[in-house]
Amino acid sequence: MSKELIKRNDIYDLYWYFAYERQNIFVKKKNGMKAPWTNDKILQEYKFCNTYRINDRVSQYLIKNVIYNGKKYSKKDMIFRIILFKLFNKESTWELLESKIGDITLDKFDFNLFSKILETALINGQAIYNDAYISCANKAFGYDRKHDNHLALLKKMFLEDKIYDKLITCKNMEEAFNIIKSYPLIGNFLAYQLVTDINYSDTVDFKENEFTIVGPGSERGIKKCFISTGKLSKEEIIKYMYEHQEEEFKRLGYKFQRIGSRPLQLIDCQGLFCEIDKYCREASPDLKSNRKKIKKRYIPKKEKIEYFYPPKWEIKMK
Repeated sequence: MSKELIKRNDIYDLYWYFAYERQNIFVKKKNGMKAPWTNDKILQEYKFCNTYRINDRVSQYLIKNVIYNGKKYSKKDMIFRIILFKLFNKESTWELLESKIGDITLDKFDFNLFSKILETALINGQAIYNDAYISCANKAFGYDRKHDNHLALLKKMFLEDKIYDKLITCKNMEEAFNIIKSYPLIGNFLAYQLVTDINYSDTVDFKENEFTIVGPGSERGIKKCFISTGKLSKEEIIKYMYEHQEEEFKRLGYKFQRIGSRPLQLIDCQGLFCEIDKYCREASPDLKSNRKKIKKRYIPKKEKIEYFYPPKWEIKMK
């Protein structure tokens, strides 16, 4: 194999097209325009994540209801709230716990109580996990139920190890990532998602573009965009896309609409590879991978989202 970076030009350009067109759809919907928001039949028919991770529904819920809900929380409570929410990653599960417990803080965490609430929900046929990404389900702590293992993980992290003291003293995102990743039930992908979500809060202030991790979907997307990645690691490919975004949008004639003045971040470029992998299952099915179909079709949501961003980003919207 060649040691040089070799692009599959049509798919590489498709990556930038997708980023541009998916963001256009977001802006049109946000501004109240009526569908269809694109002439792209694939984007009309199937569900895709936003170009910016922060604009996805669950991320917005996390930002507005878990982190910046108008109440003051200690750093340990904030980190606990974020990790608890993200292990299930489902709004209705968070709201169920709040309805039974009240405002969620670490001193209210009781393994048996939380377990009983979630077990009752399951018995009543309620899903308690979001299927956007599948968190590890092994019996690392010896329980038969997945949620009990996750509750035991929280107990280990917060009541025994006081993980919050370690995270708030980390010098960078990679250091925090390695602490989170060291726990059972948490692989590279979930650890990266968790440290990104914690960094949305004011408990830490890591530089976002010094560290990234490639998930399995992104790895498939990279293989479709590049014939050879040469000497570059998968993470270096993500950084390559981040560093070249402005010139590539300009080369292709795309006037990309940023969030304020904020360019795509490493986590966004990583996520876009996952989305282009999905998009290519319809647009270029000859590029084989272990996933052949796009699972979810687009179903419009009735509720309108009022978008909010971490105040420390100092986003100034037009």
